[in-house]
Amino acid sequence: MNVAFNKGFSGQARNDERCILIINGPNLNLLGKRETAIYGTKSFEEQLAELQAIYPALSIDYFQSNGEEAIINKIQESEEKYTAVVINGGAFAHTSIAIADAIRAITIPAIEVHISNIYAREEYRRNSFLAPACKGSITGLGLDGYRLAIEHIINALR
Repeated sequence: MNVAFNKGFSGQARNDERCILIINGPNLNLLGKRETAIYGTKSFEEQLAELQAIYPALSIDYFQSNGEEAIINKIQESEEKYTAVVINGGAFAHTSIAIADAIRAITIPAIEVHISNIYAREEYRRNSFLAPACKGSITGLGLDGYRLAIEHIINALR
């Protein structure tokens, strides 16, 4: 697990709710079908249902897009409703300065998740533009990285 701390938690979301937004980038809509040796056989919808069952007191919303613009817009809108963002930018993590800038522009923290260990993969995947903009990064722990990110958010809000 690679962790870099940059942004702090500012407290609870509006209306005293703890709302977390999970954002997945390109091709993550194909989890369970695409490169199962790397990403596993579980769909993200199955993972989301498990997270919601583990954390019934949290509101966990999910957004996936293959488009950079839609992800940027969702990040920019996030601080209106959410306490924190968990983001797996997919391939955009390695290419998008614009998404990193959007994360830097919001006042709520973001935690980056990568299902695979990006440091054990191709050279071009070993750099994340998003990591320096996020409170921390979790890589290589499979879909459990999302749960670990949520656990960190819960503990930071206590």
